[in-house]
Order: sequence, then structure tokens, then C-alpha cells
Amino acid sequence: MKIVACNSNLPLAEKVAVELGMPLCDVTVRRFADMEIFVEIHENVRGEDVFVIQSTCSPTNDKLMELLIMLDALRRGSARRITAVMPYFGYARQDRKSGPRTPISAKLVANILVEAGANRILTMDLHAMQIQGFFDVPVDNLYAAPLFTRDIKGRMGLEAPLPYEAPELNIPGGPHNLMIVSPDVGGVVRARQLAQRLNVDLAIIDKRRERAGVSEVMNVIGDVRGRYCVLVDDIVDSGGSLCNAAEALMRHGAAAVEAYVTHGVLTGGAVSRIGQSPLQMLTLTDSIAKTEDVRQSHNIRQISTANLLSRAMRAVSDESSVSSLFD
Repeated sequence: MKIVACNSNLPLAEKVAVELGMPLCDVTVRRFADMEIFVEIHENVRGEDVFVIQSTCSPTNDKLMELLIMLDALRRGSARRITAVMPYFGYARQDRKSGPRTPISAKLVANILVEAGANRILTMDLHAMQIQGFFDVPVDNLYAAPLFTRDIKGRMGLEAPLPYEAPELNIPGGPHNLMIVSPDVGGVVRARQLAQRLNVDLAIIDKRRERAGVSEVMNVIGDVRGRYCVLVDDIVDSGGSLCNAAEALMRHGAAAVEAYVTHGVLTGGAVSRIGQSPLQMLTLTDSIAKTEDVRQSHNIRQISTANLLSRAMRAVSDESSVSSLFD
């Protein structure tokens, strides 16, 4: 078993390597003067079970191309099996024809990854579950819900202290006053899973999206008056939908609002927008590396996925159960 890291999220790759007790493979990923990507592997990978860690985050096309070239280099180096570990799978939001003469880019990316040499995909919280069917190789889709559950319970003091620093979560009225909220109808399944794990109530925000990237909150389904609301989603990009949802909850009488989101894409002025919103805290995973703006933000924090990813990689390598990690 060997672990290879491209350039998108080296801090996460290093944490995964520590969890697995093995060093990262010695590789070079650099660019020529015209920005062509060059990859060189300085270790023998013949017959090895290789895991390539790379999130296809901004700049998405560059990171995707790095991954494709690395996969090709490993395939030509006679690796026995190549698993693309993609904590964040870019292009996942283009999972269907949204109108006439539009592409299904998620399917295209799936085809390219397999053609480049990926024998297996390991990812987390895919935007649409059907993307697993776009691949002709096995796909393991991990969930951040167990991480969020542990973090929330640890912050409330309901479980053993967390192994990292986390702000205390004091809920007026006690833990039973917590409420999980889905920011749209499409995320109800994800929010319900977390609500069931925490044994708390669920609310839903019904919104109408006039065009891509712009949303208008219409109704809050459920009584949120006096409740400590936690929004749950898979991706926060511009932050508009999340901030609108938080404002709607406060207008409907919520005591306070937080958010737990798996992938912090955070484009444009998202960090500033979140900082000025009613959100007391936005908790992200480290599927996408922190930017300087995120580090300086007063209400954005990250929790690590390294333990979850390392356990999944070990299970894949040992041919043992991956689904047991969802418990």
C-alpha cells in the first residue's frame, strides 16, 4: 500500500499518512513555463495498491488535470490497483441535463478518471447519489454525518471530550432544544440522517431558485421558535443560500443558528458574507484546504476527515467492510 498526494490538499494528505503510520510516496508535481503539468514518481509502484489523494477544488480544472496525469503515471508504472481518493468531487453539481443542449459533466469526469487509470473511487458526501452509477468501477461514498454527530455531542458535553479544540455548545433549554434544518428540499435525506443520529427534530426550508447561484427563501416548514437551529448541507459555494436560510430562521423566531457543511468551496466574497450573517458558527470538514480568509474568519472552523479517510483506505486495501464506518 502506498499513498500519493497531489497538490490540492497536502495538509490533509499528511494527516492521513500519519493516521496510517506510513510516509507519503516521493513524487514531483510541477509545471513547465507554459503551465503544463509534469508528474514524476520517484519510487517503485509496480504491483502496489496505490491511493491518490486529490480534491478537485479551485482551480478545479488544474486539480483535475493533476489527478489525471498522476493516474496515468501510476498506470504506466504498473501499479496493481489505483484508488482515486477525492474528498471533494468537483463537477458533481452537473449531474443531469439542466436544460436543452447542456452537458452532464459529472458523467464526463467519471469517464475520464476511469480512462486515465482509476480502478476505484473513494469520495465523501457526493452532491447527488446517482453519480456513483456514472462510474464503471467501484465507488465508496463516505458520509460526514458521523463526524458532525461526534462534534455536536462533544461540544454539548454529551460524550467524551473531543480530541481537538472546539467551542462549547450551550443550548438554551438543554440539548432537546436542538433542531436540525435542511436548507432545501433536496437535502432532506442528509439532514434527516443527522437528526436521527442526534435524536432531535427536523425542519425544512422551502426555497425557489430563480437562477444558478441565486436563491429566494419562501417558507420554513416546522416550528423553529425558540429552537437552536443547525443547518446541514453538503456544499457551501457563494454562501448566499446558507445566509438566506439563517436569516429566514431568525425571522421565524429561532434562538440561534449554526451550520455544518461538508465541502467549503467558498468562492468570491463567501467568507465575508458568512461573517456578516446571523450564523454563529459554520463548521466545515477539511475536504478542501483552508484559505487565508477562512483562517482569519471569526465564525468558520474546520474538523478533520483524516481518521475517516484513513480507516476507509485501510478497509479498501484489506478488502474489509467500508460500510461499517457509517455507524
